[in-house]
Amino acid sequence: MITILFDVLFFVIRIYTWIVIGAVVYSLLGSFGVLDTRNRIVWSIGDFLARATEPVMRPVRRMMPNLGTIDLSPMVVLAVIQLVIVPVLARLQAAIMSGLWQTLVL
Repeated sequence: MITILFDVLFFVIRIYTWIVIGAVVYSLLGSFGVLDTRNRIVWSIGDFLARATEPVMRPVRRMMPNLGTIDLSPMVVLAVIQLVIVPVLARLQAAIMSGLWQTLVL
């Protein structure tokens, strides 16, 4: 049961990582004029990507210095996911599976 829970959690994190990458690609293509954001389908995709990523990106943008038009917040979010969240969850799963979860609580 715990393995399934962690597998689902890792899957959701992987999907969110791809949503962040999609938002970056959408932003780049929109700024270079490749995408026609007046098209309803294209706008809907962009709206979904913005709504899915902005709650995480906004606090990161507030903490980072203003670099003009360069937005490094997606890189920071992806780095935190890959370097902090995934390893912590993997260690938590290993501790629970090995029966050492009591040491995590204390």
